[in-house]
Amino acid sequence: MSQIPGESGPSARKNEGIPEGLWMRCPECEEMLFRKAVEESLHVCPSCDHHFRISARTRIEQLVDPGSFEEQFADIEPADPLKFVDKKAYKDRLKAEQTKTGNLDAVVCGKGFIKGRPILLAVMDPTFMMGSMGSVVGEKITRTIEAAADQKLPLLVVSCSGGARMQESTLSLMQMAKTSAALARLDDAGGLFISLLADPTTGGVTASFSMLGDFIIAEPKALIGFAGPRTIWNTIKVELPEGFQRSEFLEEHGFVDFVVHRKDLRSEIARLTDFCTAK
Repeated sequence: MSQIPGESGPSARKNEGIPEGLWMRCPECEEMLFRKAVEESLHVCPSCDHHFRISARTRIEQLVDPGSFEEQFADIEPADPLKFVDKKAYKDRLKAEQTKTGNLDAVVCGKGFIKGRPILLAVMDPTFMMGSMGSVVGEKITRTIEAAADQKLPLLVVSCSGGARMQESTLSLMQMAKTSAALARLDDAGGLFISLLADPTTGGVTASFSMLGDFIIAEPKALIGFAGPRTIWNTIKVELPEGFQRSEFLEEHGFVDFVVHRKDLRSEIARLTDFCTAK
């Protein structure tokens, strides 16, 4: 006799006690993966090395020494000066993202230690409106850059963003000049800036601070570029080379210095810090 939907039986009992969300599918190799194993691998696929997108706070936990991170500028809140509305009012969209992520905006900044080396960090959060850069993101990154110059500490910015935030229009585009000018002052002061590019790093973020590092590191196969491949095709009708806008292609063509696996990032950042700050 066939099992009636909703009726208890052997097939229904077989799945009892198995919590939801234990398994996940890799978008690259399409393998079914045990979620805990992926998390233990720093959110990297054990089968194909696909680097999953991670939140800013997860990134910070992976990079800094345990218990060493001190968050800064956490009280800066976004506004809605344009009263922008698309499918949803911007102020409502912000509230929903803040509730979902527990952050006020799309970057977390602070001071920590990486393998015992003190460093200032600004880490963009792709879980908050795809890491888009508005006024708060630009302000917090600028303040972190200025703190690095004042305290004579290395600076690490982790970019993971869809670009400038359209809901803030020109105000978001102004952050490109603002962050770049702050980096120029850091450079004049002899400071070290390490830029880490994660998937994706696009739009106004790529066109400003993320590509101004003394060292530019990228995670494997990260999408890095100003406009996406589809936009380029629709605009100039040019077939792009294979792997175009991926980190390996950019390393080969001199736009990225190193492509580094997530498990090696702490060691690489510590090595670069030692190389540039040794007396």
